[in-house]
Amino acid sequence: MFKELYQKSIKLAGHRSSKSILGFISFIESFIFPIPPDVLIIPMTIAKRNEWFRIAFIASIGSVLGACLGYFIGYVFFNEVGVKIFELYGVDNTSFLKDKLSSEGGVIAWMTLLAIAGFTPVPFKLLTITSGFVHFNLIYFIIISAVTRGSRFFIIAFLIGNFGPTMKKIIEKKLLPFSILIGILLIIIGYMVYNFLLDFTS
Repeated sequence: MFKELYQKSIKLAGHRSSKSILGFISFIESFIFPIPPDVLIIPMTIAKRNEWFRIAFIASIGSVLGACLGYFIGYVFFNEVGVKIFELYGVDNTSFLKDKLSSEGGVIAWMTLLAIAGFTPVPFKLLTITSGFVHFNLIYFIIISAVTRGSRFFIIAFLIGNFGPTMKKIIEKKLLPFSILIGILLIIIGYMVYNFLLDFTS
């Protein structure tokens, strides 16, 4: 099923309404859709390399808005809707995520998980829904989602827009290790900023 959805997403990249489609897919991917916006961003940017910034911006806005809806689903309708989405991805035990936030250093741990999920192929939607379920700080949630998702989409679009199809092959082959490396750097920076704010406000 996922492979078929992937192929359909590739075809959508050539549609005349591809930007609207990109915004919509970025939106629903943040809380339920299995195919990441990257599969549209890459071919769209190759076709219109001078529009890489606009393409990345549309994907980022759609993704953050979708993340907020995922947060709302977890906050209000976790048992009715959220659990079914988890089951769709083969996750039966949802309590371990709540326990993670309740443990010592839980906020930092959750920020780390959210950042990793936002930047890498780890299912971001599971973290957006659970963030609402555990009532994770909404401001932190929006900031982390915007920074990680925005960074991911803008980096991919920038590289494709400026270096073309050659970079497409590199990104497709090395996306996971590349994403993890950048994600780790963002987490380190975020952790430093978090500690600075704690010291500043204490």
